[in-house]
Amino acid sequence: MPSFTPRQLILLVLLTLIWGVNWPIMKLGVMHFPPLSFRALSMWIGLGVVFCVLLLQKQPLRIAREHWGTLAKLTFFNMVIWHCLVIVAMPMVSSGRAAILGYTMPIFSAVIGSLVYRDRLVARAWCGVGAALLGVLLLLWHEFGALGSRPLGALMILFAALCWAIGTQMMRRAAMPVPVLTMAFWMMLITAIVLSLAAITLEQHLWHMPDSVAVSTILFNGLLVVGFAQVVWFVLARSLPPVASTLSVMFIPVLGVFSGALWLGEVLRWQDWTAVCLMVLAIASVLWPQRKSA
Repeated sequence: MPSFTPRQLILLVLLTLIWGVNWPIMKLGVMHFPPLSFRALSMWIGLGVVFCVLLLQKQPLRIAREHWGTLAKLTFFNMVIWHCLVIVAMPMVSSGRAAILGYTMPIFSAVIGSLVYRDRLVARAWCGVGAALLGVLLLLWHEFGALGSRPLGALMILFAALCWAIGTQMMRRAAMPVPVLTMAFWMMLITAIVLSLAAITLEQHLWHMPDSVAVSTILFNGLLVVGFAQVVWFVLARSLPPVASTLSVMFIPVLGVFSGALWLGEVLRWQDWTAVCLMVLAIASVLWPQRKSA
């Protein structure tokens, strides 16, 4: 398990805070504006932020023709499926439970890395996977009835999490000599186009002038979630082994659960409190420094 640099730790903390509190913010946003349109607008705003940064840093936008196939695969698994399915599922589940289901991704990623890519996981990494899995099961304890009666939303998020896990593994191994910001720009552009086409096709009859809640939640998602945190995730996913970058963000669903309880009045149970300890254990399995060999 690698050590995190101070810069990586700072980025990780900011990413965790932004993505964690965004679950109830997204839930609130889709209550005031159609989901796909909400996400499409956010993506275009974030894309504008990334484009401005690219111009200021004078980084190239060009990607060689031979890398477009790889870029398309990375975009499909890391961005398109995740953003489309999760935002459509948000009205069907509570924000806290959506966060929990979405962050089964680290479990999927660690297992896929071990079984498919032959990553060697040390014992404490497997302990982290086990702790995270147990935390997810505890937090889903009272959701099984809902899953049985209306499983579509939960299944969509779980499938999105599986695809994101595959994409994270692919991101680390992608042979693309392209700056992360340039790659992020094109992935966001493709995703924004897909979301926009889906919104025009499925939600045009639902469009209306967004109110202040819709505007503020769209801006939060566009500027911070997409424009900043999404790029930070790509940086971590490219610079760290997949198990480190994925397990290390397991505190995000904890923030999602408790911020949802605070802002939206979602009920907390003993399983939620116990899961906090398990998520902290999962994080510690990655972040705790290794004892150096003599």
